[in-house]
Amino acid sequence: MATPLEHQTFGTLLDAIAAKSPTPGGGAVAGAIGALGSALAQMVVNYTIGKKRFAAYEDELQDALAQLQRARDAMLELAEEDAAAYALVSELSALPEDDDRRVAEYGNAIRLATNTPLATAGAGVAMLRLLSSLAPKTNPYLKSDLLIAALLADATVHAAAHNVRINVPTLRSAVGDDEADTVERRLEQLLSDAATIRASIA
Repeated sequence: MATPLEHQTFGTLLDAIAAKSPTPGGGAVAGAIGALGSALAQMVVNYTIGKKRFAAYEDELQDALAQLQRARDAMLELAEEDAAAYALVSELSALPEDDDRRVAEYGNAIRLATNTPLATAGAGVAMLRLLSSLAPKTNPYLKSDLLIAALLADATVHAAAHNVRINVPTLRSAVGDDEADTVERRLEQLLSDAATIRASIA
C-alpha cells in the first residue's frame, strides 16, 4: 500500500481492497475494523466528558480517550505491518526453495506474518477490555454506539485469528512445533478472553 491507510479516503480504501491485488487484504481490513471501533468509542467518550452526571469519572474518561486514540493508531499501524509481512512472504515464496535468500529469510518472514495478526487480535481484546470498563461510565443514550464499537473490536479479534490460523501450518514447518504450539495457545486464549469480555458488555 503506497498511501498509508490513515491518509486514504474511505472510498479509495474500499477500491484498493476490492482490486485484484493481494494487499490491502484481510489484515488491513482487520485493522481498519478495529480503528473504526476505536473512533466510535471515542465519540461516546467525547459526548460523556464534561457531563455533570459523570463528573466523578472525568479523569478516567480523559485517560480512556487517550487510550482509544493509541488503539486507533496501533490498529492502522498493524494493518500496514500485516500487508508488508504478507508481501515479503509472497516475494520469498516465489523463489526456489534452495535459494540462499529464501533459506535465510523465510523463517523470520513467516514468523512476522503470523505474529502481526496475533498482535492485532491482542489489540482487539485490549480494546474490548477498555470498552467493558467504559460501559457504566458513559452516556447511556450512546449505549448502542458503545455496543457497536465492541462488536467491531470483537470482529477484529476474529478476523485477525483467521490470518493467524492460515499461517500456523507454514510456521510449524518453517520454525518448528514449539513456536507454532505457543502461537496456537495464545490465540485460543485471546479468543476465549474476547468472548468473555464481549458477553459482559450489555
